Parts: sequence; C-alpha cells; structure tokens
Amino acid sequence: MADKVEAFVRDVVVPYEQDTRRDHHNAPTDELLMDMRVHARAAGVLTPHIRPDGTHLSQRETAVILIRSGLSPLGPLACNTCAPDEGNMYLIGHVGSPDLKERFLKPLVEGTARSAFFMTEPAEWQGAGSDPSMMKTTCRKDGNHWVVNGRKTFITGALGAKVGIVMAASAEEDTKGGACMFLVDLPDEAIRIDEIPNTIDSSMPGGHATLTIDNLRIPADQMLGNPGEGFKYAQIRLSPARLSHCMRWLGCCIRAQEIAADYACRRTAFGKTLIDHEGVGFMLAENCILIQQCELMIDWCGTVLDSGSLGTVESSMAKVSVSEALMKIADNCVQVMGGTGVTGRTIVEQVFREIRAFRIYDGPTEVHKWSLAKKIKRDWKQANSQLTA
Repeated sequence: MADKVEAFVRDVVVPYEQDTRRDHHNAPTDELLMDMRVHARAAGVLTPHIRPDGTHLSQRETAVILIRSGLSPLGPLACNTCAPDEGNMYLIGHVGSPDLKERFLKPLVEGTARSAFFMTEPAEWQGAGSDPSMMKTTCRKDGNHWVVNGRKTFITGALGAKVGIVMAASAEEDTKGGACMFLVDLPDEAIRIDEIPNTIDSSMPGGHATLTIDNLRIPADQMLGNPGEGFKYAQIRLSPARLSHCMRWLGCCIRAQEIAADYACRRTAFGKTLIDHEGVGFMLAENCILIQQCELMIDWCGTVLDSGSLGTVESSMAKVSVSEALMKIADNCVQVMGGTGVTGRTIVEQVFREIRAFRIYDGPTEVHKWSLAKKIKRDWKQANSQLTA
C-alpha cells in the first residue's frame, strides 16, 4: 500500500502543486481537494490507513504510509491522511458509538467530508492554548440537549467542514469540572466565524479560524463518550495525532532533500558542482542523518503506542526531536538552493514555512520539554523517597 501511495503522490498529485485553485490565503480549495480525491479513490489509495472493516492500521504501519503521502504538501489531502481529519477519524473510531460512527465517521472515511476539532481558545480571552485546563468554553445540560457557549481560535479547516468535534468545560456538578466532547453537523448558525488570519503555512483548506459559539444546542446523544471525560479522550487522540504530524512532514522533508540534492548536483559555481563544495555537501549529508533519525524516532514511538500505552512521554519526545530535526533539514535545503530556495519555483520554500508552524502545532517544543522536566523531577522524588525509606 505504501508503494501505491508513493507512486500516486509522485505521478498524480505532484503536478497539482501548480494548480491555481487556491483561496486568498493560498490554501487549496475544496474543489481542488475533491478533484484529487476522485483520482485517489480510483487508484485505491483513499484513506489507506483505515481497513475496509473500519479498523486502523497499527501506528508503525500507518507511519510507512503517511510518510509516503507527505511527499507532496497536497498528498495528505488527496489521500485523506491529512490533519485534522486523520486524528478525528482515529478518535471517533475509538470512542464513538455505532450510530455516531455511521453518521459522522463514515463520510470522513469515504473522503466526502472534512472535519474540524474545536479545542484551542483566543489568548486575549485567556482561554485554553497549550494548557487545556484553562478552557473557558462551557457546556450545560438543558433537557435532552447540551448548550455550548464560548470562543475558539486556530480551528483548522472550520470553514468548509461538515463535521465538528466541539470540546467544552462542563458546568454540571456531577462532571466535577471535566470537559465534554460533542459531534456536530457543520455549518451551524450558532457557530460564527469571526476571522481567518493569514498564517505562515498554507497547506490546509479552510485556514485556521477564530470563531464564536453562541448558544449551540446539541442533542445529548451526540456527546462523544461520557460526560466529564473529554480530557481523557483528548489524550487518546493527542499522541497518535502528534506522531502523524511527524510522519507527514517527514515525507515533505524527504522530497525537499531530493529537490535540493538534484539542484546541488546540477548547479555549478566556482568551477565545480555545488555538491562538490564541502559546505554544501555537508548540509545534505547532515540531512540524510537527520532523516534517518526521524524515521527511527517515529518507529520507536509507534511501537510504544502499538503496545497499548498512551505514549504521552514518548510522543512528546518524538514531537520535539522530529520537529526540530525537520526544521534543520528544511533550512538546509533552502540554504543549498540559495535564491531559488526562497521562491515558489519548488515546494522547498513552502516546506520550510510548514515546518516552522509544526514546531508550534500540537504543543510547542518548550511545553513538551517542560512536561518532560516535570517527569524527571517526579522520578527523582520517587527514587529518593525510596532510598530514604
């Protein structure tokens, strides 16, 4: 399957990189997305990480496929392995009831709908960002419905999405301040998009919206899982979603490395090809090493997740390691290509921008390091208390 995905991305998707069907944020339009998915469906590579019976491939198997789908920034969109849909499909598949899966998951797996995950909130509102416990969007029970009010920001793909997962802090006493998750049909007049800012990245349809939720009424049977357990379900989604980001963007950097190496082997300066200049050759050599390290880190973390562990610590380590390594790879590729590297003549410039954003998405590097430092302290205290005893 991975070989089929790679062939499809290289032969069919790559030519679409020059397609002008882009919005005013330079993101691919839904028309372009659905056009590519027609070909993916015909080629048998649409949603390749989910089996026909609805079960998911293992994380290690998923990695092999998602890395190949990422060989073009458009590849994950075409193959339906993109964020946030891939993570949302994983979550609904693991937590959703049969009825919710039929209604909300099926169109996502079939690639006929996009989705959005409503979690993060505006900084000026002092809402939840990297710290989900700061969530200010609330939900309260009203008969056989829940009513949600609040604000959300950086909601990827909200414009044009047909399925939404809304997360809100519960105002009900029996949930002990926990959060709830709801599945909703989109668009909904109670969800108002206030702004879609221009961002450094441009690969995701619909952009990253800031929006207001005003008395959104949701039937109780559209709750995902149980009341008050939303943060637990977020953890189920979080580690695999972090890792799949690593997979897709590693694919992009592998392609950028190919383009930069081709440029360096063809371009001459100061009497020889660029690759023969040590400064250039060493950057490309460093990239080879970093790509191999990323592949191994992803495979290691995938093994942990496949064992049944939440992999919170391991996914933090993988996210930091891979995102920082990919940033160096992308930067080296731009540098090797000089002026050409900062133009839109190849995808190298876009990959550099996308990777810069990735260092923030799904938790900034600093938050993950802080979390790991807390674990080091906990482990130290435990070890020393045992010695004292």
